[in-house]
Amino acid sequence: MYAVITVPLSSPSISPGWQGKLQLRYGCQDGTKVQYCRAQAPLKVQRPFYPEGPQVCHSVMLHTAGGVVGGDRLAIDVQLRPHSHVLLTTAAANKIYRSNGLEAQQDVLIHVEPDALLEWLPQETIVFNQAVYRQNLRVELSPGASWLGWEITRFGRSARNEQFVDGNWRSQTEVWQQGRPLWIDRQWLPGCLETWSSPHGLAGCPVVGSFAWVGQAVTADFVTQVRQLGAEPQGVGVTRLQQGLLCRYRGHSSLEARQWFTQVWNLIRSATWNRPACPPRVWQIF
Repeated sequence: MYAVITVPLSSPSISPGWQGKLQLRYGCQDGTKVQYCRAQAPLKVQRPFYPEGPQVCHSVMLHTAGGVVGGDRLAIDVQLRPHSHVLLTTAAANKIYRSNGLEAQQDVLIHVEPDALLEWLPQETIVFNQAVYRQNLRVELSPGASWLGWEITRFGRSARNEQFVDGNWRSQTEVWQQGRPLWIDRQWLPGCLETWSSPHGLAGCPVVGSFAWVGQAVTADFVTQVRQLGAEPQGVGVTRLQQGLLCRYRGHSSLEARQWFTQVWNLIRSATWNRPACPPRVWQIF
């Protein structure tokens, strides 16, 4: 059993925005379990499920307001105790709506203790034109711990021929171990025609993605295996980190990005943990 604490908020109409918080603590005792959960609207988490057996806990985060608007502040704090294995995803795509002049922000802090593994696999983020959004993710890895995560972002509602030509998007990801940076990635995309069309920006491609696995050394042969995956799309890159692997995507399809990232994910899982990829049941499987 674990404690679930839900804290309601007053109407967002009398506040500059939602002040959502989610705290999750996982431990390993006869399998991985949620030991503590505290949620403040609009963030929630579903009851965990175990499609791979008790060793791997699948959790689904929800944003009950349906999207993020200017002035929203969301904070997520996740801790994995030693030997726990968690897959965290989201129930649906995250929508960043047109701003009212205020910046929306999400801050994620993750602690992964020795011999624990977190797979951070949210569904895509859709950034509407005129959105102003900043996201920060910091991972603290103990020795022997691993973090695997991806971020897939669509700029503009492509189905409506919308382009991200007005607004601001910033993303910062940092992975540290005992005070030493393992990977720091800062991205900034101001919404304008120049960055939309420039080959040094989006080059007319509305979808970008990053996939990173940090915490374990990767051989050159393994990087070659990733590059030789059969369905690798155009507009991708694979890089070996000091302790991990980094894949980039720039293209026109979030589905294509996730399909390729899933192949890389499956290769890592099969080669390292002898466990094939197990897509969460909330995904609309391709």
